[in-house]
Amino acid sequence: MSYYYVIGVRMDNRTSNASRFQKVLTENGCKIKARLGLHEVSEDLCATDGLIILQPYGEKAEIEQLVKDLDALDGISAKLIDLN
Repeated sequence: MSYYYVIGVRMDNRTSNASRFQKVLTENGCKIKARLGLHEVSEDLCATDGLIILQPYGEKAEIEQLVKDLDALDGISAKLIDLN
């Protein structure tokens, strides 16, 4: 049976929080299949907050630990979405 999980991440103040967030992603690189980052952009605006969607790989306990590690960062809110 295949398992389908998605991690939704809300990041406030991207410029100051991105490096700590990236460090956790790098440490868990083999547990992440795909990453999509979204933030509001226009001629007049480049938003400082953003949404990141991760497609994790691995056992559920490992994925849950990744979510906890991300959620523990200041300015980051991470949630596991179980699509099974």
